[in-house]
Amino acid sequence: MKGLHMVTFLLLVIGGLNWLLVGAFDFDLVATIFGNMSAISRIVYVLVGLSAIFELATHKKSCQLCQSTAPKPQSPTSGGQTSQL
Repeated sequence: MKGLHMVTFLLLVIGGLNWLLVGAFDFDLVATIFGNMSAISRIVYVLVGLSAIFELATHKKSCQLCQSTAPKPQSPTSGGQTSQL
């Protein structure tokens, strides 16, 4: 599972950098390397999209920040305090 996570993470980085180039410089690196909407370019785009879906579905299990055991904030009525009217 770790290998699949690493591959999907790498594809997300590639896709993110490609979108940065498209947005900032109107330059599509994937299309430049593999051809504009060629079969290989389309496969790369689909793999990046599938990687995003995979990471969304499995993120909480693999993210150390999401798994942290930080204490939850106490509610105003907890901690032995009573509300007076």
